[in-house]
Amino acid sequence: MKSSTESKLQSTSAAKGAIIIRYALGYCDLGYLLVGQSEGGVCAILLGDTEARVIEELREHFPGASVEQNPAALERTLAAVRYSLEHPSAKWTIALDITGTDFQKRVYHQLRATAYGQTRSYQQIAEAIGQPGACRAVGNACAANVLLGAVPCHRVIKSDGSLGRFRGGTERKVMMLEKEKRGL
Repeated sequence: MKSSTESKLQSTSAAKGAIIIRYALGYCDLGYLLVGQSEGGVCAILLGDTEARVIEELREHFPGASVEQNPAALERTLAAVRYSLEHPSAKWTIALDITGTDFQKRVYHQLRATAYGQTRSYQQIAEAIGQPGACRAVGNACAANVLLGAVPCHRVIKSDGSLGRFRGGTERKVMMLEKEKRGL
């Protein structure tokens, strides 16, 4: 069964023609890094344990897209993303192509408004977007986020203070929060 994000992306690509995503692979202190870029900007920042897994994740999230590796075209962008992930106090300056449902985009906007070094609960995000009963949906939006770091879903925790889940893995979430705690 397709998620609402997949359905929306496929209907968008059918209306506009095939989406082309060029990507580059690298490595940073959080693991393997994939940066994907569409015509609108960076549309994916994925972290994983293997190159194969992050490529598979890109293809899964954008099932109707033409996906092409192009390291030369994305060399500067990959370096900028790597720097921002390794130095989270640095301001993100890359153009983003944030995809998702309207609800997901509202969640992502709130996540981007979460200050560096701070955390917010799923409940606080739900309240901030005017839907206090939508905690689980906020969690699902975080799980669908493919712009790790740029849309800082790692800053969202459970109301009881426990970490919750993270698309890039709990260990990476801990590492990212620790870096921010240390002021890097």
